[in-house]
Amino acid sequence: MTGNDYGYANARIRGMKSHLLSRAFLDELIAAQDMGQFIQPLMDTEYATDLDETLIHGRDAAAVDEALKNNMVRTYQKVLGFLNEEASFIITTLLGRWDVFNLKTIVRGKQMHLVQGEIDEGLLPAGQLTSVDLTALARAEDVKHLVDLASTWGLPFAHALREGYAQFVASGDLAQLELALDRYYADWARERLSRSKANIAMARKILGIQVDTMNLVTVLRFQKADTESFKPEQYFLEGGQAIHLPLYLELTHLSDVDQVLDRLRGTPYGKLLDEVAVKFIEENSISVFERALEDFLMRRALAMGTGDPLGIGVGITYLWAKQNEITNLRIIVKGKSVGMPLDRVREELILV
Repeated sequence: MTGNDYGYANARIRGMKSHLLSRAFLDELIAAQDMGQFIQPLMDTEYATDLDETLIHGRDAAAVDEALKNNMVRTYQKVLGFLNEEASFIITTLLGRWDVFNLKTIVRGKQMHLVQGEIDEGLLPAGQLTSVDLTALARAEDVKHLVDLASTWGLPFAHALREGYAQFVASGDLAQLELALDRYYADWARERLSRSKANIAMARKILGIQVDTMNLVTVLRFQKADTESFKPEQYFLEGGQAIHLPLYLELTHLSDVDQVLDRLRGTPYGKLLDEVAVKFIEENSISVFERALEDFLMRRALAMGTGDPLGIGVGITYLWAKQNEITNLRIIVKGKSVGMPLDRVREELILV
């Protein structure tokens, strides 16, 4: 397909969307007594092919999780294969966040001296970096060799990795390297989505929420760390929808999380962060807020398909819905593998 005709692609996507699992089906999987009972109903779905490939290594949680990841990657590649030029350009841009996620996963794994298999478990090659690329990068001896390998390959992220690594060596703070990756992606994606066409403007809203999320997480981390020697503006990412530099700087200078939440009232993020404030107090972890912001992004992406039936929103909605389904299935698998109570499993799911 060429040009910007969305009719053919969106018709195919709607057909694929009809195969997404229902909430009742997820409830059946949650109630499964063991991994065998979990696998059996999935063998009657589109996951059967992927399960067949991994279960030969054992009918355990690791094999099922691998099948789920493979299915998501295969599905994304299938959709990208029949999109028109404009849609492919937009979707590829939005999926670039997975490249950042995977590179961060490898960098953190190297810094923590994790073995290859432990790093591989956290990877999900849904961006431009393939599973072969990521496996090779994960085999690097350490962070320096990872940066050198990315430079040798001429990866788009190589300059950001080199710049971030130099800052990491100077400061000893891995967040400097991660920030360089985030900034590269935010700038690259904002530039690609700068045109005023309706479909690109819709995708820019999703990117804006992603950037807002990264800036808000930075603000919250400032509340949890000794940051007297840091300049908050160095961590700000351009391109957000609601969290612009003046508000960001104001938030970073507030004395506690309660004040941050109070100031965010009236923004798109105020209510959802207020709703999890109690859980944050109980767990004393900003991951509670990160999860709430990710849920918000998910719900906004899923709402994109309710507008123009011949626009990019249909594709965005489906790919995020697929990600949501895979995430929920992986949560259920993880819950069963560690004996998590059923109520806790349900609490962890993103049900929309």
